[in-house]
Amino acid sequence: MPPSRRGRPARVPAALALLLATAAAAGALAACGDTGGLRAAGATPAARNPARLWPGLTPASSPAYDIGEVEHAVVEGVAVPGGDIRRADPVTAVRAEIAAHPDDYAGAKAPYHETSVRMADCGADGAGEGRCPVLRPYYRDLTGDGRPEMTLGFRLLPEKLTAVRVYTVEKDRLVRVMSYEDAVSAVELAGRTVIVRSPSEVAGYEYRLQWTWDADQQAMLLTSDEMLRTDDGGRHTKRPSTSPSPSPSTSPSTSPSASTPPASASPSSGSSSPAGAR
Repeated sequence: MPPSRRGRPARVPAALALLLATAAAAGALAACGDTGGLRAAGATPAARNPARLWPGLTPASSPAYDIGEVEHAVVEGVAVPGGDIRRADPVTAVRAEIAAHPDDYAGAKAPYHETSVRMADCGADGAGEGRCPVLRPYYRDLTGDGRPEMTLGFRLLPEKLTAVRVYTVEKDRLVRVMSYEDAVSAVELAGRTVIVRSPSEVAGYEYRLQWTWDADQQAMLLTSDEMLRTDDGGRHTKRPSTSPSPSPSTSPSTSPSASTPPASASPSSGSSSPAGAR
């Protein structure tokens, strides 16, 4: 538009001004709509149902192997004063298990005879101290009843495995609700779950097993068994077993393991920090 004589733009007619204002407003709205608006992500694959194989196969009615899905056993001979599991002696609990399985512990040819021999060192040292094979216990409510359970580990020697146990109290009696042994890399507590990590024969991977409290069975059930990639990518030794064992006699051997309390938790507390094994 040509300038006026005084150097100012000529006045725009009212109709034209309204048209220009409308166009400008529409452009502004369009620009706002482009910013952060929804955009198509392209075609997505169609959902597919799982393909069932061998539909004529007769379903199994019973398991082929007993892997000890449910562990709920009263531990005889272990006092629980006042029903307080913190007052139950972890060393006595392990001695009761050893006495109940003489084929595994008694005699020079027993697979874990060294554990039985070294239990004598627990008299002076106590759990988690010196040469005592019983590791320091951890206490945390795993059942949701407001009372702590005892998570306990002990070394199976000379095979260098680690046994992991969980105990609760029922009517002032000590009850074992989880039992597992393997070459253990770490043990963690998370909510109502016990997590056990074990080395794999595949470089850069480990096995992670999870036991979770089940109120119907009144036991910790194996709810997850998976193979996961590790952060370090290091080569692990061969894993001795592919399923949990109901008793020490069924666990083969691999690398050594033990348990060390985390800096952020004390064995007598209900902390959720992991109890790492080394």
